[in-house]
Amino acid sequence: MLTWGIIGTGDISEKVVADLTALPDATVGAVWGRSTDRANHFARGHGIPFATAALDQLLAHADVDVVYIATPAHTHADIAVGAIRAGKHVLIEKPIATSAVDAERVYTEAATAGRFAMEAMWMRFNPLYVEMIDRICDGLLGSVHSVRGSFGTPFQARGRVLTPAQGGSILRDRGIYPVTLAHWFLGEPTALAASGVFEDGIDVDGHATLEYETGFAQLAWSGIRFLDLTATITGERGWLTIDPMFWAGSRARVHAGSVERIFGAPEVVEHPRQANGYGPMLAAVTDAIGRGGLEHPWHSHANSLAITRTLDAVLAGMAASDV
Repeated sequence: MLTWGIIGTGDISEKVVADLTALPDATVGAVWGRSTDRANHFARGHGIPFATAALDQLLAHADVDVVYIATPAHTHADIAVGAIRAGKHVLIEKPIATSAVDAERVYTEAATAGRFAMEAMWMRFNPLYVEMIDRICDGLLGSVHSVRGSFGTPFQARGRVLTPAQGGSILRDRGIYPVTLAHWFLGEPTALAASGVFEDGIDVDGHATLEYETGFAQLAWSGIRFLDLTATITGERGWLTIDPMFWAGSRARVHAGSVERIFGAPEVVEHPRQANGYGPMLAAVTDAIGRGGLEHPWHSHANSLAITRTLDAVLAGMAASDV
């Protein structure tokens, strides 16, 4: 049985804990909140035996094996490093850090200490994506040459995303999903062009074209306007589209395999989301730690670092275009 500690008491933590408690080989033993009242309230709501507003107390808790970190993005790296040094495995809410330098610092610490570390990219463990990725790797679309994805709504579920002091970034909060999708099928880009809108020093809207020797990706994200919430992967034999909301997708339409499938009636693949959708990722992490793994191959340290480097480059391109 793996015992988890929860660092952060926001909306995402609520959903993650609900899915964690449904796993047969995991339990939640402690929670940290930024105030004693918040920590106690969260603990009462989820039957967690230990609550504290002192982070060092949670990290010193002998019964906690792994921590899930869901604090503002600018704190992720430092908290993760502190947890690793305290002997804990870490699952870090995306983005893992606000720069590739800090992301690499986390993974280096984890490797040195022999502790599991992963960015919580739940999309990769979604059963729909597991099937689609496997089938694409088996030749469903032939060679993939383009990816398109966008995530934009004119509102924020979490106000902290737009707080400069807390590392707010719509690119890192929403754009990370289409960027990650492009990496899965095309890898790290050889060049890119990006532009966007900044308000009070925060990127709130942007789009980018990532260039590859074998193709391209067209990506967009926004916190101030609606954008199409689907994603498409295209190859030499056809294409598939993930229905809204693509990052939490439960249905894909596959336009490949025959003339009828391509132009008439695409194959519909469905995997209804179970509970809040975090269960498959949490089960995979629990299993990997139980087997002594230091990373998960579906979202390895190398993959996470490459994606973070691309986010850094996109943000730099947006800033240059905003002059």
